[in-house]
Amino acid sequence: MTTHILITGASRGIGAAIAEALTGDATKVVALSSADGDLSDPATPDRLWQASLDRLDGRIDVLVNNAGVFEANPLGDPNTDWLANWNRTMQVNLTASAQLCRHAVLHWHERGIPGRIVNIASRAAYRGDSPAHWHYAASKSGMVAMTKTIARAYAKDGILAFAICPGFTMTGMAEDYLESRGGDKLLADIPLGRVAMPGEVAEMARWCALDAPASMTGAVLDVNGASYVR
Repeated sequence: MTTHILITGASRGIGAAIAEALTGDATKVVALSSADGDLSDPATPDRLWQASLDRLDGRIDVLVNNAGVFEANPLGDPNTDWLANWNRTMQVNLTASAQLCRHAVLHWHERGIPGRIVNIASRAAYRGDSPAHWHYAASKSGMVAMTKTIARAYAKDGILAFAICPGFTMTGMAEDYLESRGGDKLLADIPLGRVAMPGEVAEMARWCALDAPASMTGAVLDVNGASYVR
């Protein structure tokens, strides 16, 4: 049977690599991007779920939540609305993912079928981030906790959940961040000596989505060249 897969944030970088890795003769993929809807609007996830379900013939087997924003939110900048920026990041990175996870779990329960969730978090989930990125770290930590909760609650139903925590990955977002914070010094903290490539994260996502053993549910996988601190 063909595996039906929904991926968010799939227009570039890690998301595009995941979509490519999951596309094959045995899968049918809907790869969403910001062009399909703005996830900062709380109504968008519900609409995207239904639209994707229609495109996938009424069945989704795997949900990959990759969409996210990484926007600076300085504590004392009088020209920014700190709380509004916090709420936007939480909505896009965590709440929208939670809405889609909820739809997925309810869908699988209603049909009496198993399913898989792969949430792309960040190493910031457990080591924090810069002073201007409290909201980003908090959103990704919440994603990890949500993944573990889903795994604990629904393993008995064949619903599996995994989180992947990339460190710096060679995307436009990471390149800008590395440049702004002194790339050479940050690279020196990565024992592998380089940042991850999108394809490396994508291979882990592909494996979790299709091949990882059920007993691994709830696992959090690091992709950071051994620079993790936990």
